[in-house]
Amino acid sequence: MSAPLVSLLFALALVVSLGMKFWLSSRQMRHVMLHRGQVPAAFAASVPLAAHQKAADYTVAKGRFGLLALAFESALLLGWTLLGGLDALNSWIYGLTAEPLGTMGYQLSLIAAFALIGMLLDLPFELWNTFRIEQQFGFNRMTLKLYVIDAVKGLFIGALIGLPIAALILWLMGAAGSLWWLWAWGAWMGFNLLILVLYPTVIAPLFNKFEPLADEGVKVRVEALMQRCGFAAKGLFVMDGSRRSGHGNAYFTGLGAAKRVVFFDTLLERLAPDEIEAVLAHELGHFKHRHVQKRILSMFALSLLGFALLGWLSSQVGFYLGLGVQPNLAAPNNALALLLLMLALPVFVFFFTPLGSRLSRKHEFEADAYARAQSSGEDLARALLKLHEDNAGTLTPDPVYARFYYSHPPASERLAALQASP
Repeated sequence: MSAPLVSLLFALALVVSLGMKFWLSSRQMRHVMLHRGQVPAAFAASVPLAAHQKAADYTVAKGRFGLLALAFESALLLGWTLLGGLDALNSWIYGLTAEPLGTMGYQLSLIAAFALIGMLLDLPFELWNTFRIEQQFGFNRMTLKLYVIDAVKGLFIGALIGLPIAALILWLMGAAGSLWWLWAWGAWMGFNLLILVLYPTVIAPLFNKFEPLADEGVKVRVEALMQRCGFAAKGLFVMDGSRRSGHGNAYFTGLGAAKRVVFFDTLLERLAPDEIEAVLAHELGHFKHRHVQKRILSMFALSLLGFALLGWLSSQVGFYLGLGVQPNLAAPNNALALLLLMLALPVFVFFFTPLGSRLSRKHEFEADAYARAQSSGEDLARALLKLHEDNAGTLTPDPVYARFYYSHPPASERLAALQASP
């Protein structure tokens, strides 16, 4: 693999993907603003014009901000790779750490420094999004103090969890022979399954409070629904989502017998008990159709391909040189290979986004159909409309944009399917 070919392919993919992203986002904003002045006929009786216009304004504000962030991220990616940013960081970290910390210490320091710099560069955009855009549209309820506390906790947990698995993968890359990538994949999968088990009871409570569901009316309906569907959960919990955001949601988390149902307090405040039951029936539909297991298996398969690709690329000098990095002569290049793949791979994976979006929308339709069979399609439709309004989701997305990005069907398609004959 020649370095000029790698540079050419990466630059071409970056330019084309950037152009597509700008084009799709521009289409979305134009289409939404074109239909801002009138609520679609199918929703005219249930959605106020003011709510429809707020959703349009929110969509456009997020879109414009997204274009600015996209331009910055693309320039940063170019800086890290072809312009030599990662190469310069690597030389600096190697000079500081290689002798006192050894090869493993140097490689972990490189990964940690890269992650910290990336977090600091992203910080202004996160602050603007949270305290400007989300605040402007009435969604942000987070104080600056809480934001800082969350950031510190996230940084600590990220280091506590991320550095050991990074060290294990780096060690396998150097010690497990030519099939190290297979062993590393197994370690990565085990790590992900462990996180799925630990997240509900260990990690999530560090950021939010989870109280047992106290509303007996809702609790009776939910337990009856789960019994009807043959679903067992460890408990029903309410999360203090309103402490940070006005957005509402409900979800399942955990694996096996450790599964639990979590409701945002904002969701319980907004929806009636029959609507909450319908939303939960939709989530149960994902489990009934084994969507969660299918997604985990897909993650297993795709990550295996990713590790196999890394196993090949890490031994190709042209891979490093083509992405602006001079390989180390006196130290392992494993951390460099990991970081370069993390930087370059998303550029190429972007072109497969519509395939994942289409599969996700199919799963949502299946879950909706299950909810209609187990509870009420009308209740679910009312709940979806309320959530669309509360979350300022646009009712008039650009069709091309929606087909490319939307993991959930547009509201018009979803409601039409719910109202169709079984």
